[in-house]
Amino acid sequence: MGNFYFGRWAVAAGILLSASASYGVADLDEITVTATRQDQTLANISSAVSIVEQEDIQVGRQQLGLDESLNRVPGIFFQNRYNFSQDLRVAIRGFGSRANFGIRGIKVFVDDLPATLADGQSGVDDIDIGSTSRVEIIRGPSSALYGSASGGVMSLYTEDGADSPFVEGRVTVGEYDHQKYQLKFSGQTGKLNYLVNGSYLASDGYRVNSRVEHGLVNSKFRYEFDDSSDLTVIFNLVDSPQADDSGGINGADVAADRRQAQARNLSSNAGEELSQQKLGWIYRREFGERHEIRVRNYYLWRDFQAFLPIGSHIRFVPDDGVVEFDRFFFGGGVQYTYTGEWFGRPNQFTAGFDIDIQEDDRQRYLNDAGIQGALAFDQLEEAESYGFYFRNNLAVTDFLQLTLGGRYDIVDLSVEDRFLANANQSGELDFDEFSPSVGLTWTATDSVSFYFNYATAFETPTFTELANPARNLNVNLGGFASVDAQNAESFEIGARGLIGDRIYFDVAGFIMDVEDEVVSVTNIGNRSFFENADTDRNGFEVAIVADIVGGLQFTASYTYSDFEFDRFPTNTAAEGNDLPGLPENQFFAELAYRHDSGFYLSWDILAVDKLAVNNANTVISDSYEVSNLRAGHRFGFAGLEVSPFLGVNNLFDQKYMSNLRLNGFGGRVFEPAPTLNFYGGLSVRLNY
Repeated sequence: MGNFYFGRWAVAAGILLSASASYGVADLDEITVTATRQDQTLANISSAVSIVEQEDIQVGRQQLGLDESLNRVPGIFFQNRYNFSQDLRVAIRGFGSRANFGIRGIKVFVDDLPATLADGQSGVDDIDIGSTSRVEIIRGPSSALYGSASGGVMSLYTEDGADSPFVEGRVTVGEYDHQKYQLKFSGQTGKLNYLVNGSYLASDGYRVNSRVEHGLVNSKFRYEFDDSSDLTVIFNLVDSPQADDSGGINGADVAADRRQAQARNLSSNAGEELSQQKLGWIYRREFGERHEIRVRNYYLWRDFQAFLPIGSHIRFVPDDGVVEFDRFFFGGGVQYTYTGEWFGRPNQFTAGFDIDIQEDDRQRYLNDAGIQGALAFDQLEEAESYGFYFRNNLAVTDFLQLTLGGRYDIVDLSVEDRFLANANQSGELDFDEFSPSVGLTWTATDSVSFYFNYATAFETPTFTELANPARNLNVNLGGFASVDAQNAESFEIGARGLIGDRIYFDVAGFIMDVEDEVVSVTNIGNRSFFENADTDRNGFEVAIVADIVGGLQFTASYTYSDFEFDRFPTNTAAEGNDLPGLPENQFFAELAYRHDSGFYLSWDILAVDKLAVNNANTVISDSYEVSNLRAGHRFGFAGLEVSPFLGVNNLFDQKYMSNLRLNGFGGRVFEPAPTLNFYGGLSVRLNY
């Protein structure tokens, strides 16, 4: 466990510190959560929910990844902030850890529009941290709300336009030639509320071959027809012409030079480029005081190319190391909510349906020493997802609330093989599932509530997880591998509330059985292959926030995760082993000081336990504690706000891994994180 004992003592110290403080926090009845598909107060929700606000997301941050602000949330584990080719990896209660790129097992929404595809894969390269005002995270199975999602939901919201117009520019510079420029303007004109934010990021990165260039425009427009109806339009553009991939290296290479790239990544010109456009709208209408309807519709276009570190020089691997696809993703839904009474008791009922359709026109070509070669793979992939759901909250008594929910999903996956040199590998897979949930919330006092919930979840494999295992083949094959959908059953208890008026606490414990979990079994080059296994998951999560005195706030969270293989038909030796890519213990603490003059100072530390990197648990990544510091000041000059800021990443120069490639071939599993490094910037805002 190494130095992780420090984290355990810090948790105990934090609890004692919080218990002796006098503190003022918002009443739980004043905090509204919308990710549950109903506007509910935090006190009445019968599941684990965390909320992170704009001050923690944006102010003084380098804004490289969501983990900068969300590491404070218990039950969630991030990797891969520094490799933009592989994207940020997110796991909630262990779900999502299997992905060596992108996000699995979690539903991601931005302004109520899905960032999760119909086949279940999510990405965050179009998320604009510089205009995100709020993140709500449901920790735990959420299929009764959103369909195929074992781990939970991450819902992000773009900030509304300001009442008074403003223009804001922001510049951030840092080590490794890091540059980020941002321009934001916002306001209210008559009935139109608007916000537009554009940013450009360029960085050479810490390691060789990790250069990134990334441009993004995010906008939100809301028109209020009257007090009972409004239309919100979201428009988002991404242009990322370069995101190099330095690759995973083995332990000997880390010891020799932690900044080096994998040789194969260099010879293969590993990296990606993409462009994406997204357009969506949400219409809301109230009918009297009891009825509301929401209609949403969205369209997404994505062009993508990636060079993977495989090629014709590698024996027994298909020679298709250049991937290209054109994606069209579209859909929508309708939701109705009734707020009234049932048998004389307050009741809220919601029902609706979602339709999501994904079409990927995908090709793969030979990677001939970093040059695109002949066509080796050509298929049209289509995913269609249809979901019908309901949710009902009944106040059984003044102190007890019953929540019932359920959803029926149909997911159809199909492949049309157009590269017939190796025979026709077309195929279809169909999944259908009903996912129920039930929860009870007991308001024990005016400031403390307890809850219990039972939920099931299912999750289909994505197209990339249905790829035929290349290690067993001598030819390129399309179609589907034999990977089933996974099913989870979860029991959870928890409590949240206030101690006095200065300490907020959130405690949750759960047990979960997962059948046919989709697990990584090998990783060749940048391509992973998957099979099914049964797993057991038991966990405990706690979060504490305390205002100590005069603007000084303490935040702490602790996560205990006992996740292991229960049954593994193709690898019985792994039964009883820990699931790879997940620490048993994780601890976060932050001291933040904010003064009325505009000065702020924040210090945080994240302690992560050692963890296995392969199913056999024979490769272990050491525990680490990484600390960060940020400070700044806001100055006001008659309508002009100037805000300089400075940050230090990895304050104590810890040698740790920012990412681990599970079951990596040849032991190439480690992606070292940057050592001690600095960044700074200036924000200037003109208010009209």
